[in-house]
Order: sequence, then C-alpha cells, then structure tokens
Amino acid sequence: MTKTLFTNARLIDPEAGTDGLGWLLVEGGRITAMGGEADAPGADERLDCAGQCLAPGIVDIGVKVCEPGERHKESYRSAGLAAAAGGVTTMATRPDTLPAIDSPEVLEFVARRANEAAPVNVLVMAALTKGRDGREMTEIGFLMDAGAVAFTDCDHVVSDNKVLSRALTYARSLGALVICHPQDPGLSAGAAATSGKFASLRGLPAVSPMAERMGLDRDIALLEMTGAKYHADQITTARALPALERAKRNGLDITAGTSIHHLTLNELDVSDYRTFFKVKPPLRSEEDRQAVIEALRSGLIDIISSMHTPQDEESKRLPFEEAASGAVALETLLPAALRLYHAEALDLPTLFRAMSLNPAKRLGLAAGRLAVGAPADLVLFDPHKPFVLDRFALRSKSKNTPFDGARLQGKVLATFVAGIPVYEAD
Repeated sequence: MTKTLFTNARLIDPEAGTDGLGWLLVEGGRITAMGGEADAPGADERLDCAGQCLAPGIVDIGVKVCEPGERHKESYRSAGLAAAAGGVTTMATRPDTLPAIDSPEVLEFVARRANEAAPVNVLVMAALTKGRDGREMTEIGFLMDAGAVAFTDCDHVVSDNKVLSRALTYARSLGALVICHPQDPGLSAGAAATSGKFASLRGLPAVSPMAERMGLDRDIALLEMTGAKYHADQITTARALPALERAKRNGLDITAGTSIHHLTLNELDVSDYRTFFKVKPPLRSEEDRQAVIEALRSGLIDIISSMHTPQDEESKRLPFEEAASGAVALETLLPAALRLYHAEALDLPTLFRAMSLNPAKRLGLAAGRLAVGAPADLVLFDPHKPFVLDRFALRSKSKNTPFDGARLQGKVLATFVAGIPVYEAD
C-alpha cells in the first residue's frame, strides 16, 4: 500500500480543538500517523501543503439530490462533483424526491446510482412516513437493512402527534435517528419571510419566529415520551434556543443543526425581492443570526449543513411569493462558513467541529476527525484566497445561489476520499 505524507500542513483538528503546523501520514485509505513540524517519517509520496489548511472532509447532512424524478435539477454525478469541489467528502441525502425514498427498493436504487456516479461518499436518508404524507410510518427496520442512515420527512412536518409518537417509539426500538423540521405547519403555511417591519414594508406573507419554537416544543415533548434519537435539521431563531438548551440539560438524545444561509445572511438580503434568497425557513433577523452563531460557539447547536436544494430557473424566475424555496450550497458551504472565521466569530476548529466532527458522530461514522485510524477523508484549502463567485461556474446543474457575484474568501485546493484525490483545483 502506498504511503502518502502531507507535510507543511496547517492541521485543523476539531476533536482536539487545535490549529497548528504539522504532518499527516496516510496509508490504505486511513490516517496512520501525525505529528508536529519535526520528525516526519518517510513515504512513497510527499505532498507539500505549503502552509495551507488541512482539515477533515465536510460531512453534509441534508443534501437534496433530485434523483429519482427531477434529474434535470441535480444528479448524483453533478452533486458529487460539486461536493468534491466544495470539500464535502460525505453527503447524507434527503428523501424528498419524486417519488419519495420510502421503500427499500427505491432506497437501493438510489444508493446504487450514488455509488456509481458520485466521487464522494453518499449516505441515503429515508422518509419517516409513506410518501412523506404524515399518515403512515414507513418500514423503518427494512429501510435500515437496506442502508438508510436516518429518517425524515424533511419540510413536510408530521402534524399528527399520534403518528409521530409511534414512529419515534419504533425508531427508538431500532436505534434509528429521526430528523425533524421544527416548525408549526399551520403558522408557517404560505410564508415567504419572517414577520416584522421588513416583511410588512415589502408586503410579503410572513411567519413569526414563534412557529419554530412551537414546533420544537412539540417535538421535545414527544421526545420525552418516547426516548428516541432526534435531530432538529434547522434551528434559526433565538426564541427556539432556550427550549433546546433545556432538552439537552434534561438528558434527551437531541442534537440540532442550522444552515449556512441562516448563519451568513439575514432578512434584509431579500431587499429587492431576489428569489435566490428565498429559503425555508425564511431568512431571519440579524439578532437571530447572531444568537445562532453564539449557540454554535457554545456547542448548543451542533451541526452546520448546506441544506443544498437545487431549483431550476423556471421555479425561481417568479414573483417572490410564488418562487420555490431553496439554494444550492455544496460548493459555497466552506467559503461562506469562512466569513464567520474572517469576522472572528468562530475559529477554524469550531467550524470543522460543526461541519465535520459532529455530523459524523451523529451518523455513527468514524470520519470527521484527524486521528490515527480515521478515514483519510480530507480537504486542503486556502482560507484567505479571495474570489468573486460566478454561479455559472458552479458544478451543480442548478445555479440558484444567493452568493452569485459575492466577494468570498477561501478556496478548496484539493479533496481526498480515503486518501485518493477526487478534486484538485486548477
């Protein structure tokens, strides 16, 4: 087996919380040794990182790939190439496809397509209820046998408490992870913005931040009743944080994520009704954004996700209220996250704790860390490289990014899966 030595690297270790120069040895697809600047061992191949950052590859929970049903928006091939170019080495994909991934047969088809087409690791999540309709739970045991890593109806909130409690109870008996979208479906129906002065001035149908708090409170009550493993996909408001803190303090098996768009943008970015900024839940106030950043810093919120949601031009070139929600983010996740680093809001080990280590731990993966024995899924990047984003240069089939034309800092230089390069910058 070939030994590859990464030298002169700025090692970002989210598990140890360190950021310093050193070397890292890879053999057989795994990290076999690492150390400080001195005493680097011999190797068959040496890669001089020139002082740039070497970190665990990003583990992205909640990526939408539009196979089956809407392959024109995104395929596993295009999503895999975009992920590799963005430093994402593992994608956990959502089941909100056409049809929904709610049976072992569909899941096995999707997993086979992903493994054939994508250059990065792909894990598939399955629907929690059949057709994501919230009426009858799926065959969780059979879907786990087929390879499902988690169960979610995505933004279709299960409003029937009896159905959700039964699904959580059954998931607990099998040790399955359930991912929910904390939102009151009645209050949030038809909303295009967060309620407040800005939404009123723009005449946009809005939803109160309390809808997220109410949805999370309901889920936590059912979690207390069932004892299941639960992950809230997006916590985006300050009002939801006290409930999350209490649930964790009470020992419930709960983690929470947030999206890169809610961390780096706010409701004012919608300004002149730009539909690329229409996401779900809608962008929040600056006070909410700062509260979520602080929750990440403290560890109350565990995970940062891209919530990659491709939409074609036809669904976005509409009046703001009618336009589809969502944005592509596989390639923009890292440079957007580095906005927080350059603003001195979060350091690099904290960022990669939320983008690599914590999502890997929640899915039961050995990835997401720089440690002997861990998979050599790595990203080499220059955190200071400036560029202006051109959405037409993105590898995703859909180009609906809110960062089009934005000045960003941070470029991926190379991405490695099991020690093998799957992306190298020009």
